[in-house]
Amino acid sequence: MISRTAPEGVVTRGTTNINRLRRSDRRLVHDPDVRALLRGATRPLVVDLGYGASPVTTLELAARLRTVRADVAVVGLEIEPSRVVPDQDGVSFRRGGFELAGLRPHLVRAFNVLRQYPEDAVPGAWARITSALAEGGLLVDGTCDELGRRATWVTVDASGPRSLTIAWDPFTVERPSDVAERLPKVLIHRNVAGERVHEVLRAADRAWDVAAPLAPFGPRVRWRAAVTALAAQGLPVTVPRRRLRDNVLALPWSAVAPAEDTQ
Repeated sequence: MISRTAPEGVVTRGTTNINRLRRSDRRLVHDPDVRALLRGATRPLVVDLGYGASPVTTLELAARLRTVRADVAVVGLEIEPSRVVPDQDGVSFRRGGFELAGLRPHLVRAFNVLRQYPEDAVPGAWARITSALAEGGLLVDGTCDELGRRATWVTVDASGPRSLTIAWDPFTVERPSDVAERLPKVLIHRNVAGERVHEVLRAADRAWDVAAPLAPFGPRVRWRAAVTALAAQGLPVTVPRRRLRDNVLALPWSAVAPAEDTQ
């Protein structure tokens, strides 16, 4: 289907890099909800919204998701016409914005898109995107740094935000709270006293400090101990069963939601 309406949204800076979104890609491939969604669809469709000046991260996403479902269709959408490239490697590219070019995807990834909007624009953008999803579809709204060493994203469905995931390179990021500068737009201004996300990051730093005796065994071992300690303290974090390449902190939305959202 080709949309006959004007794309919704504004042009972003469009900066991108090879493997910039690898941390979120790795999590998507192993996320049980994403796997069930793609495997259960008759014709699974994924949209990479706002892929930027180069399609490289869209092509990488397609290659990784094909390990979950070989026949997944991936479409890259860009609101800037000059950035729309010819189809390649089984991936389609079109002009589109929050209306998703008339498509009904099961999964939408929108990285470094909403960070360039005002905070009060986020709920409306989420609602517009999720209203165009296939039944049970998911939106991944994320932010990362230029090299992808720090990444955060919110998973959203038709009812609203479900979770926050924070992932970082164990060998270049010194403390969990160093990722705060790349929180999604909906949370980046909430890293202040009295807000849940601020308290979570402080707790993560304290657990990291307590786990310092494990530093000789490497930052991954140290972080696993820190996450286990956070879980023991009652924070609703997920302690991964398998070894991870990245340090990851995954939480339900209720643990980090802006204060006024839970009053």
